[in-house]
Amino acid sequence: MKVLKGLAEYLDLSLGDLLEGIVLHAFEQKLPFDDATIATVERLKTVYGLDLTAADSHHLREADEKGAMFDDRRRV
Repeated sequence: MKVLKGLAEYLDLSLGDLLEGIVLHAFEQKLPFDDATIATVERLKTVYGLDLTAADSHHLREADEKGAMFDDRRRV
């Protein structure tokens, strides 16, 4: 979520507007970002320590009462 918030701030959009744009592009099977924005996303991922990929989204689970999230392969 930090990367999305950072990107929204960078693009001078609300988080809701950014998400809406991403979803509308996805519904039309179009890429939501150009190469320059992808480079910004990569920098933000580094800053915030995000190492998850799209493939990881299929393995994410709700956090337990201590905030830990687990799947079959690794702690997330």
